[in-house]
Amino acid sequence: MDICVGVLTVSDRAASGEYQDVSGPLIVEILERKTKWQVTKQATVSDEIIEIAKYLENWCDTGLDLILTTGGTGFAPRDVTPEATVRVIEKPTPGIVEALRSESLKITKHAMLSRATAGIRGKTLIINLPGSPKAVKENLDLLLPVLPHALKLLRGEKSAEHGHRLV
Repeated sequence: MDICVGVLTVSDRAASGEYQDVSGPLIVEILERKTKWQVTKQATVSDEIIEIAKYLENWCDTGLDLILTTGGTGFAPRDVTPEATVRVIEKPTPGIVEALRSESLKITKHAMLSRATAGIRGKTLIINLPGSPKAVKENLDLLLPVLPHALKLLRGEKSAEHGHRLV
């Protein structure tokens, strides 16, 4: 299954060059190691709703199957990734973030502070991941087994689980 992915790091410090992004490259490395998916878009942006939303919209419009964001999902005043994502998505997918938070709560109580969201725009699935490299890895461990099925459904392809085409 050819899957095209975008990875968007949201961080004022990384965007300004003050801090080297670790989570974005980690997402790419995990996807390259565990899947045959292609990361065709990768960028780092400041914590600005309009800038984040512009990347998400443009990347969806180029036909990406999946966009994973990292950073900007907490309580800090400049954490606005969920707000930008909500502006862009057409259909929310609350089960994804519910599952991620539920599993993360088994590791740290701080998981309840995540405001991450997920949803669909056109045929692109957008998922907000935390900024912490450790949390990114833990979230991807949970997500990766489920994503092929989700992305097939979005494409309207036959699914072994359903045995029919969904449009």
